[in-house]
Amino acid sequence: MALTLPRLDRRRALQSAAAGLVALGLLLWWLLASGGGPSPSGRVTFATGVSTGVYDTYGRMLEQDLARDLPDVDVRLEQSRGSPDNVERLARGRATFAIAATDAVAAYRGEGAGRLRACARLYDDYMQLVVPRGSSVRSARDLKHLRVGVGGDGSGVQLITRALIKAAGLDFHRDIRAERVGIDTMPRLLRQGKLDAFFWSGGLPTTAVRTLAHAYPIRLVQLGDLTGPLHRQGGVTRYYRAATVPADAYEEIRRPEPVKTIAVPNLLVTTDRVAPGLAEGVTRTVIENRDRIGAKVHAAQKVDLRTAVFTDPLALHKGAARYYRSVKP
Repeated sequence: MALTLPRLDRRRALQSAAAGLVALGLLLWWLLASGGGPSPSGRVTFATGVSTGVYDTYGRMLEQDLARDLPDVDVRLEQSRGSPDNVERLARGRATFAIAATDAVAAYRGEGAGRLRACARLYDDYMQLVVPRGSSVRSARDLKHLRVGVGGDGSGVQLITRALIKAAGLDFHRDIRAERVGIDTMPRLLRQGKLDAFFWSGGLPTTAVRTLAHAYPIRLVQLGDLTGPLHRQGGVTRYYRAATVPADAYEEIRRPEPVKTIAVPNLLVTTDRVAPGLAEGVTRTVIENRDRIGAKVHAAQKVDLRTAVFTDPLALHKGAARYYRSVKP
């Protein structure tokens, strides 16, 4: 014989079931809103830079933190020629994440440009014009007819150097002897007397410049006199700002002093192909491990939750935006 519930008990049962469904719906909404669900997994390619640059050091430090925070994600680091190379790799689907300067991002107009997204503004690169201590060069205007390291083809260094040479009133092709090599080669050539000067764009301090200063007397040349002419060029030069290399950036340089220069922000860049959960997880690791990475890569100490969302010229990836919403006070 079937058991018949009293009408009151049936009503209570229905109310309990309805309350349970509401609670389940709220739980599902919370999980989706907070990024819940399966942990990110799979292989990720992270494009960095040359072996002695800050991009590469930053990437190696971040790789350790990602291994802890996202254990199911296999991170593979790939060295590159720098920002323009990194941007192209991302846009064409040959990298998942990369660090790139804002001018290189803004300058890229190739295939896949519309798919680029940012996860965070990181730290600024400082332009450094390095010469032997006894050099007569006091401005980029003095580089005429000299042998100058300008960065490898496809590098962010060369992108900025070309703009600076123009701002100095010189012709890149006719007025200097441009040596298209990177920071892995320029210090050695300067020591050997095969270069009179070289440009480098990187976070402070750059290991290769510190190592050179330990072994060979050098100084930095001011670039502050080029800020006005640089900005009058228009285009990507709007991403350059006046800055100062502090005296303690390179204590290895004898009698160091502040040097006026220009700086350009770096972004952590990805594409809209990347799943929101992965972008959110990587962004969280970058922000929450700033101090640990910064102990080794001093430039990373500048990563700040308050400024990380300012990623012009790129929109935030929706996964990164979800992370920032979750930690908003």
